[in-house]
Amino acid sequence: MVTAQQVKELREQTGAGMMDCKKALMETDGNLEEAVKWLREQGITKATKKASRISAEGVCAYAIDGNKAVLYEVNSETDFVAKNPKFVELVEQIGKALLASGAKNDEEANEALYEGVKVADLIVNATATIGEKISLRRVSAYEKADNQVFGAYAHMNGKIVSFAILDGENAECAKDVCMHVAAMSPRYLDRNSIDPEYIKSETEILKQEALNEGKPAAIVDKMVQGRLQKSLKEVCLVEQAFVKNPDQTVGEYVKSKNCAIKSFVRLAVGEGIEKRKDDFVAEVMAAVAK
Repeated sequence: MVTAQQVKELREQTGAGMMDCKKALMETDGNLEEAVKWLREQGITKATKKASRISAEGVCAYAIDGNKAVLYEVNSETDFVAKNPKFVELVEQIGKALLASGAKNDEEANEALYEGVKVADLIVNATATIGEKISLRRVSAYEKADNQVFGAYAHMNGKIVSFAILDGENAECAKDVCMHVAAMSPRYLDRNSIDPEYIKSETEILKQEALNEGKPAAIVDKMVQGRLQKSLKEVCLVEQAFVKNPDQTVGEYVKSKNCAIKSFVRLAVGEGIEKRKDDFVAEVMAAVAK
């Protein structure tokens, strides 16, 4: 009989998924050494060899069920794999698991279950099957009230995903806001949500810029304030010119639809990941040396 401790030891040694480890032990009558060999023969332990690779491609995704929603990013090493049907299926499975579990962050997400299998194990198994390192990150969960509406938009097959919560019940308006967010990448909702450090930094940059232009010190401060106000309009969602009608701001458009934006999120694939810089010459030399 295979014990939980045996499965745990095999997982720690190989990095293979829980169900694969259990099957390997059952196939080898609980012999740990033979189980490792069995996993290698099946190609399953290849997943652990890919752990050091950089996965900066993939997709951003969202899943919505009633008043609950979740946003997340699933990374792969290449854009080609991100279009693989098995990868697409994995992304959908992860979304279902996250919604069902109520996971609010990456750690909770990896423990979420899809048909009895942890998300972490789904990813390890997919890594072994597909042949590239796959990882999950930037998981966040959201809830809305009955008198609110979710908006969501995926651009370029998930290269960019935007999401918003609006007071009101106009789904079309919510989607329009998300399309705008995807296109214009605002940093803040409105002036009240701007980070004071951002204003301080922007003021210093604009001041130095004006001085470098040779402007008289006596009028620099006044110039900086004018330029700062223009800069803040460009980073605040409600003050940006609406992409579908530049004659009105996003805030004006939303108000005309009897709605109000409560929050928004924009994810782009690979943000914050240091992407690999391939050295073609070194790659060729390494291949020749084999």
